[in-house]
Amino acid sequence: MADKNVERYEDSELYRMRHSAAHIMAQAVTEMFEPGEVKVAIGPPIDDGFYYDFDLPRNLTPEDLKNIEKRMKQIIKGKHPFEKRVISAQEAREHFHDQPYKLELIDGLDQGGFDEYGQPTGQNPEISLYTQDTFTDLCRGPHVEHTGQVNRSALKLMTIAGAYWRGDEKRPQLQRIYGTVWPTKEELTAYLWKLEEAKKRDHRVLGRELDLFSTSDEVGPGLIMWHPKGGLVRKLAEDYWGDEHEQGGYDFVFTPHIGKSTLWKTSGHLDFYNENMYSAMDIEGQEYYLKPMNCPFHVQIFRSQIRSYRDLPLRFAEKGTVYRYERSGVLHGLLRVRGFTQDDAHHFCRPDQMRDELDFVLNFCLNILRAFGLSDFKAYLSTQPEKSVGDPEQWRVAEAGLEEVLQRAGLPYGVDEGGGAFYGPKIDVIVQDALGREWQISTIQFDFNLPERFDISYVGEDGEQHRPFMLHRALFGSMERFFGILIEHYGGAFPVWLSPQQITLLPIADRHNAYAHQVAQQLKEAGFRVGVDDSGDRISKKVRQAQKQKTPYMLIVGDRELESETVSVRLRTEEELGAMALPDLIDRIRAAVEAKQGL
Repeated sequence: MADKNVERYEDSELYRMRHSAAHIMAQAVTEMFEPGEVKVAIGPPIDDGFYYDFDLPRNLTPEDLKNIEKRMKQIIKGKHPFEKRVISAQEAREHFHDQPYKLELIDGLDQGGFDEYGQPTGQNPEISLYTQDTFTDLCRGPHVEHTGQVNRSALKLMTIAGAYWRGDEKRPQLQRIYGTVWPTKEELTAYLWKLEEAKKRDHRVLGRELDLFSTSDEVGPGLIMWHPKGGLVRKLAEDYWGDEHEQGGYDFVFTPHIGKSTLWKTSGHLDFYNENMYSAMDIEGQEYYLKPMNCPFHVQIFRSQIRSYRDLPLRFAEKGTVYRYERSGVLHGLLRVRGFTQDDAHHFCRPDQMRDELDFVLNFCLNILRAFGLSDFKAYLSTQPEKSVGDPEQWRVAEAGLEEVLQRAGLPYGVDEGGGAFYGPKIDVIVQDALGREWQISTIQFDFNLPERFDISYVGEDGEQHRPFMLHRALFGSMERFFGILIEHYGGAFPVWLSPQQITLLPIADRHNAYAHQVAQQLKEAGFRVGVDDSGDRISKKVRQAQKQKTPYMLIVGDRELESETVSVRLRTEEELGAMALPDLIDRIRAAVEAKQGL
């Protein structure tokens, strides 16, 4: 039985501790300056800590960071309670009369929330303040009971960075202080070690060092260019993806990069997703948009002909490139981009097929992720929000189906009550990488919106029209983001089946070059990706260079290997396998490739 009690981070004591630490930091910063000089913005918890943004009369220094941390620990020691007070918007404006960023937030709250279609709900949310010691902030919580519950021995301020207000480069640039806090000092120490290790694995650094990908100001931010080595890894991943989908009963489809405004109006994207879409282009008097998603095209393919109940389930798969506007302040290497290839699939099935289809798609996702060395999974089930479309009974059946498939798969999961999209409940699959960091990768999402909007149906056994269930499924999420995760998971040392170059021949002297090329040719004919370093460098430098390029197998050849017709095998792990006959080496590497193993 799956563990349903996977606690959401947002509900955890650690989240409350970090949220509280952000307020304590804001108090310490405001105390450094004269009253009214500090303009405070926002200060939320984040995955591994917290931050707060400030508009300050001068730039902060590393010495300031030490003093702020020292003052924070004094405030923590005071055990000041966090006290909540609910007030009106007018009272909030009076309290924050000299805080322009808070006033803007209050105005937004006072206008009321908006539904998924961008229409005002007319319901003003609660406006609350939290006070500890001398500091009061506009905040909805939650917090710990008092400052003493923040572990000062496991607290550390990390860095100072620039950040645009609300992520908009046209708005003021603020100073952001990042910090972290943990339940114990040992956990802080482990986190700091992991942070240093993560720097070594940064996919942006390794992408440059290993010549995998790049971006260019001339091309535009958030647009990735795949270099030959990175492109080869992508091709290998996509080839495996394609083979598995073909065996899994998927039909491959290909759809345009642009579509008329009427398509996006019917789908609802122009109503509730417009801010993430690029501006319309005029083509012969018609407005066209770059596609942010593949879904409406797949629905069009479904409705292009009459579908019978016998035709279902249908599984349409596409590696479709989509374009979404992301503010430049949030772009991040391969992980947050503006143009990306989504490994999309849409399942259309009858209600009686739903259970089997859910079992199939979840296990299909997990099995493919395992082939890439990702095996530590958990999931979140997001249920019906307050505002949604679709029949309530459909929601009940879909949510029950998603929960049952998680239980049958034995996957630990948590339930995010009301966290689903307005058009359907979903499962998000979370994986842990080699450093224990969590990444949300695969999504399985019901959609009750598009089948209604495009009025798709199939002819049932009774001869009547019936609405099919529609499932969205993104396995990798996007090729770009998944590649970035893999780079960091492996530290650039891909398993041999994914390595751009699997073997490098290293002749000790020029007289060994001919033999090295002869061996390389035999290995290429056996199906491996091989290079020869026949430069005039010393063998020690050749080994270092191959090691730096993360080459799985380094084959050193000299007089002894030439005479015995062998190679001396060295792994990138620095393990020496000694002299090996070529057929034995070929068998070893081929077994690793076929098993999708490291070496």
